[in-house]
Amino acid sequence: MQRLARNGGTAELLRWLSGRADGWAGIAGSDGTVLSASGTVAPDAPQPPDVPRLVADGVRALAERGALAYSHDTGAHTALLFPLYADDRGAAPLLAVVTPRPVAAGLATLLADVLMPLSLCWETEAVERKRRRVDLAESRSREAVLHLLMTGQLSIARQVAGALRPRLPDPVRVCVVECPGGSRDEVARVCAEADGGRSWVVRCPVYARHLILVMPAEETPEGTATDEAVAALVDHCVVGVSEQVPLADTATGYRQAFHALAVAREHPARHVRFGLTPEPALVVGSAGRQWAEALLTPLLTHVPRRAQDPGSQELAATAASWLAFSSHATGHLKVHRNTLAARLKLIGELLGLDLHRLADQSALDLALRIRATPAPVCTPDPGEPTRTDTGGAAAPAHANGAAQDLDEVLRRPAVQEWAARQLAPMGGPAGPAAEETLRAWLGCEGRLGPTAAELGISVPGARKRLTRLETVLQRSLLRPPSARYDLWLALRAQEVKP
Repeated sequence: MQRLARNGGTAELLRWLSGRADGWAGIAGSDGTVLSASGTVAPDAPQPPDVPRLVADGVRALAERGALAYSHDTGAHTALLFPLYADDRGAAPLLAVVTPRPVAAGLATLLADVLMPLSLCWETEAVERKRRRVDLAESRSREAVLHLLMTGQLSIARQVAGALRPRLPDPVRVCVVECPGGSRDEVARVCAEADGGRSWVVRCPVYARHLILVMPAEETPEGTATDEAVAALVDHCVVGVSEQVPLADTATGYRQAFHALAVAREHPARHVRFGLTPEPALVVGSAGRQWAEALLTPLLTHVPRRAQDPGSQELAATAASWLAFSSHATGHLKVHRNTLAARLKLIGELLGLDLHRLADQSALDLALRIRATPAPVCTPDPGEPTRTDTGGAAAPAHANGAAQDLDEVLRRPAVQEWAARQLAPMGGPAGPAAEETLRAWLGCEGRLGPTAAELGISVPGARKRLTRLETVLQRSLLRPPSARYDLWLALRAQEVKP
């Protein structure tokens, strides 16, 4: 019994006990509900009445009589019940055994002896179950705070985070850690210890091997960067880190960290910090803000017909999540795939966009990022007149009109400079082949099969080319959040260059 208690706990003890009793053994709650059980009556043995009902009747009789044990004969079987431990509230679980008659010699003594290890196992497992529930509740709370940060709801995120530790830092660096299989909990502990518990550690709801850290922008007191420390302490983990961003721009930091992670997979040190070009939303100016406002107005002013239907803010969050995570948005939003499909259909109808087209996806992604960017940073270029007319905002949004207005935004000098910096890494010896691969992939809506056919190579060959291109561009292409929207915008900016 002691060996079984150490190695298998309650389940193994009940299995062993049901074998010794040649019948059924289980644990019942104070209301008669069977909480755990093992064993069945052999087919050739006399069949007892309904075991759960027999146990419930025995628990009720034991409580009414205030006895310390209970035995009930049904003719062919005997039911034996013993409280696992004393409980002044009368809520202690009970050991219940149903055995054929006559009762085997010494079985009652055996049941009395098993009560001690069984009760210790049960209480230990109950504490472990409570601990897991607490851990799950904390994990879900941290996930909720991250979701609020990613959707720009900073004040609510701070309110929810107030009961947890540590406090949300500002400014921050966002770090994505890709853990070895099955080690995410252990790596989370290492991350917390690496920077003295200053980071907000969240288990990614989309990728089962990823941890997301919202870290203070300054280095640890010891002067060692957390990403470097984690990469050094955990074998086979890969770390990507964003630039310093305000807490309100956590979504931007996450995208940067994810792109850095794609590069870090091929880096010997297994950690890379993002250091490319600014967000396109920062260089579109007032014209870009007006274009984004005109495009998104039908979505942001949408009023659902029924109370249970998603409102404008929920639809906007759905669009942002789907653009970032593609089909994985169901895990991020905690919705069924049919619910996601219905919301995307409604979003497309409201905006007049075909969300199966990469061009419309890129336009919507840019508009949502512009909306999430504080207005003062989207300033016009020197000498550019500020547009005061609002005729464009009043016009209904549709795919062709949105594309034409977007072309005007992409012609801005600041956007042209941003686009050139995006594509500059392809200017080396491998540039023509890399650009051919990129244009084919974007032209095929980011799908591998058609891209391989367009290039005249196999699908694995196309995947290898895109993987090499990730290293060249230092951006993630194949796994969402992907840089394909930015790259489509950059190539389009080149095409409409004045």
